[in-house]
Amino acid sequence: MSRKQQLLKRHRRNKRLALLVGLVVLVLLGVLVKWWLAPLLAVLAWVAHEAWFADHLFYAPGDDYQYNFGDSAAQPAVTLAEGRLRLAEPLALDGSETLVLAVKVKAGWLGRLVDPQVEISGGGQADRQAFERGVDGLRYLNLSSFGLALAAGELQLRGRHCRLQGEPQAWLWRHPDLRQQRVMVIAPHADDAELAAFGLYSQADTWVVTLTAGEIEAEHYQAMGLPMADAARLKGRLRAWDSIAVPAWAGVAQERCVQLGYFCLQLPAMQAAPDQPVASREAQLDDTRLFRQYNRIALPGDDGVPSWNNLLADLRALIELARPEVLVMPDAAIDPHPDHICSQTAVLEALQGTGWQPHTLLGYANHLHDNDRWPMGDAHAGVSLPPFFDASQVMVPLSLELAPTMQVDKAMALGMMHDLQPAPPFKRKVRRWLQQLLAGRRWPPYGENEFMRKAVRRHELFWIGSPSRSK
Repeated sequence: MSRKQQLLKRHRRNKRLALLVGLVVLVLLGVLVKWWLAPLLAVLAWVAHEAWFADHLFYAPGDDYQYNFGDSAAQPAVTLAEGRLRLAEPLALDGSETLVLAVKVKAGWLGRLVDPQVEISGGGQADRQAFERGVDGLRYLNLSSFGLALAAGELQLRGRHCRLQGEPQAWLWRHPDLRQQRVMVIAPHADDAELAAFGLYSQADTWVVTLTAGEIEAEHYQAMGLPMADAARLKGRLRAWDSIAVPAWAGVAQERCVQLGYFCLQLPAMQAAPDQPVASREAQLDDTRLFRQYNRIALPGDDGVPSWNNLLADLRALIELARPEVLVMPDAAIDPHPDHICSQTAVLEALQGTGWQPHTLLGYANHLHDNDRWPMGDAHAGVSLPPFFDASQVMVPLSLELAPTMQVDKAMALGMMHDLQPAPPFKRKVRRWLQQLLAGRRWPPYGENEFMRKAVRRHELFWIGSPSRSK
């Protein structure tokens, strides 16, 4: 069982216990005080839960994030006084740096009911980065693109429903412009490349490689009257098409988009028995060729056998063909999805058997162990560093800024993805309405899927990795 599954199991157990205790209290109030108190308080408790306590947050808001950035960063001394962040000594900055500031954030009383935010302004720019309600710990602001304002002494930080306390600490990285290099983005499923790296891959010489068809959990298509297997096949075909067609919105040629067609959530089973074929869970398929039909290039796995060895052979062939200088993939240190973990493992294993080696490995996280809402806050806002509590891991961030027009293009790309189009369940719609009314949360106009809020942002955040760190 993964760590996230363990956390979710504990969360559900605690919620059931709280529900049982609450039920006993309501019954006692109804018997000992007034009968109508029980249903009234039950409704109010449900409303409060949906508005303020429904987030999946598997740590205390008072916990400090724990990052180890290693020794690759410059650490300019900074001071924060009267809301202005200043360098202790002059430093030449041009705004292209990845700039991170650690500071304690403490929520005010209203910051327990609405999301506390830090407002960042300077140099004609403004941003807001949100944190957990009730936050009271060390957090990491992403000040990338504010380097010029910091160098000029114009950078201002202001807490909204929170206060900034203690002595801040800054880290600075100067990275080469990856948009001028050959890039290959590895996506476990259609839409992972767009969620994590649309801004990067739309501005670079890019290949997009999707490993699975993402055919399972096809209830939306079963509701159209299709049997489960037919619905799964239809969903897989649509997502396979998405993985080839949508990158064209960013100018990526179809010849450089590849769908390998392996089956969703079966990568761990493939890895466990590398030479054995592993069939789809729901599509009644043991042949990948249905989902590979849109590819324009021949690959070793075109025999249709869904095995780990075929996956490695496909990846090696693609790396040798594309010769990427930058290889972008999920980062298992922070993204707990089983297919994402196995995707990284497969890429690193494939690299051991290739003559071409990229000079930069970038990791991304579309899911987290500890917080299903990150990035917190509204669409188009900045992306602060996510919750992380393992200082034994060296995590080196790279932040890419997306212009407002690029953010809208990214939203349109996500809107083309079939898996992000179905409407959310009625309960989730009610929850959003209550959170908008009582907690001040807002959702973007681009679509109802939560990724429209989480992924359409000022920044795309990556982690510079190496095989030694990523294993």
